[in-house]
Amino acid sequence: MDKRGYDPRITRIGRFLRRWSLDEVPQLFNVLRGDMSLIGPRPVVKAETHLYKHLLPFYLAATPGLSGLWQVSGRSNLDYEARARLDATYVQTWSLKADFKILVRTVPTVLRRIGAR
Repeated sequence: MDKRGYDPRITRIGRFLRRWSLDEVPQLFNVLRGDMSLIGPRPVVKAETHLYKHLLPFYLAATPGLSGLWQVSGRSNLDYEARARLDATYVQTWSLKADFKILVRTVPTVLRRIGAR
C-alpha cells in the first residue's frame, strides 16, 4: 500500500503502464475466469488484512474487483484506514446501480490519472 512517488525498481515502461493503469489489463482475465468481479474491493495480500481491523469481515464478504469505490475516491491519495472504510461501505450498500456508477466513474478517474502513482 505504501507507494513511492519514484521507485527505482520500476522501469520507464513500467512507470508508463502504472501511470495509465495499463498494468491492470491482465486482471481482466481474472474477471473473465470468475476469480474477480469487475467492481468490488481491491484485492489485498494476506499480510495486509490486519490493517482492516474490525472492518475485515466486510472485505471478506465480497469478491475482489478490478475497480471499486476506493479507486474512484482517491486511490493512492488515501490511507489504509480510508480504504478499509470505503470497502466496508461498498459491501454494506451494494447495489447494481452503485456498481454501474462506480464503473462510469472509473473511466475518467483512470484517464485523468487521479491518485495514480
